[in-house]
Amino acid sequence: MTVVQEHAAQSGTPLPPSVVESEHQPEHGSAPSPEETHTWAVEPAERRTAPPTPRPVSRLFKSRRLKHYNRLVWLVAAVNLAVAGSLVAEWNLSDLGSVDPSGPANMVVANLTVAVLFRQQYVVNGLFWLATRAPTSWPLAVRWTLGKVYHFGGIHSSTATAAVVWFVAQLAATTATMSAGASAISVWEYLLSFQLALLLLTILYTAMPFVRQKHHDRFEKTHRWGGWTALALFWILTLVQANRVGSILTYPAVWALAAATFSVALPWLRLKKVDIDIESPSNHVALTTFDYGYTPFAGSSTAVSRDPLREWHSFANVPVPGQDGFKLTISRAGDWTGNFIDDKPDKVWVKGIATAGVANIEVLFDKVLYVATGSGIGPCLPHLFAQEVPAHLIWATRNPTKTYGEKLVGEILAVQPDALIWDTDAHGKPDMVELAYDAVLATGAEAVICISNSKLTWQVVEGIEQRGIPAYGAIWDS
Repeated sequence: MTVVQEHAAQSGTPLPPSVVESEHQPEHGSAPSPEETHTWAVEPAERRTAPPTPRPVSRLFKSRRLKHYNRLVWLVAAVNLAVAGSLVAEWNLSDLGSVDPSGPANMVVANLTVAVLFRQQYVVNGLFWLATRAPTSWPLAVRWTLGKVYHFGGIHSSTATAAVVWFVAQLAATTATMSAGASAISVWEYLLSFQLALLLLTILYTAMPFVRQKHHDRFEKTHRWGGWTALALFWILTLVQANRVGSILTYPAVWALAAATFSVALPWLRLKKVDIDIESPSNHVALTTFDYGYTPFAGSSTAVSRDPLREWHSFANVPVPGQDGFKLTISRAGDWTGNFIDDKPDKVWVKGIATAGVANIEVLFDKVLYVATGSGIGPCLPHLFAQEVPAHLIWATRNPTKTYGEKLVGEILAVQPDALIWDTDAHGKPDMVELAYDAVLATGAEAVICISNSKLTWQVVEGIEQRGIPAYGAIWDS
């Protein structure tokens, strides 16, 4: 008898057929699929009728291309274009000597500062805290929108891009004034600015999705080392310019740059090497325990590294109520995680503070449905264990107890006895959109939170929202 079956026997809760191990089931194809036999333990009054089919325009606004991330990008672009239009209107383009580079320079600093701050851990946590203050009595449409707070990355990426564009514009304006003999900057300043422009364009290129996804390690190193170098060059150019026009302490760009620098440095002030304990139920996963005097809040993530100057990887924290420390569920998904599972290091580096993740928006709703595949169960666990919001779970994964261990599966069933755990080894891959939609109607959940790979997450979020139900999932923008 497995721990899954033991849990069912001890608790008196019938074991859902979906969690019986594949080796105990009949040959593949002869057993009924889980959705044919699964029942949700809810009162009939809790069930909900299908929401009305959204109008075509509403469905369009729930599509991936019009996601909130993109809307924020367009908003930032509109603001910057409006400023650009006002500056060009002030210039006399027929007289290059009258072109003033200070306008683009100010916009460089403004956009750069916003871009850095919107990646600062305290700012991110503040945004989540503010968005989740809304009570569940507020209209669903309002809470639906507030739940999209995790799309704040659209502000980071768009302001960073705008900063690069403005810097190139500033360099072009400086070139124009120099050619007219009206520029006060020296040749070395101009050459340093040109080098900085090339560096910024390189960072921007490696951050493009088609490059970042294919060469993520290269993107991370370029972003970190290139970003630090760019920040240093900005300081040199800004201090020289501030000294030329007046007092350094009264120059606004100096203070904006100081805020950005402090924001970048702050996580590194908490850098430490800590002991860990690793348990591997299979060669696919490492259940990693941390206990160094810090217990993060449920729904947060921690960045860990084996070489702090090279690469960092963030994983969902799994604190257990009433216990100190926390766990990370690290699954094999690339070279770093594969080496981590195989090597089983006894120490890793951590930095910064725990940062809120997408599932923190659960408190905006009376009841939620968690949809996870494989190691996507990790970010769901702290919320399922904390039980702050009534929730139900659908988890599709290969042979669950063989892959993740009987202990973990037993812990999940202890808090989610009617979970639909789909063994893909026994039943193949399910239609997660249909499973989620049927579960929403059966359980009365107000919203769906999906933690899976990028392709499936978007399928579930888009498919569920176009049926009139709020849905959320990670957007892989960092």
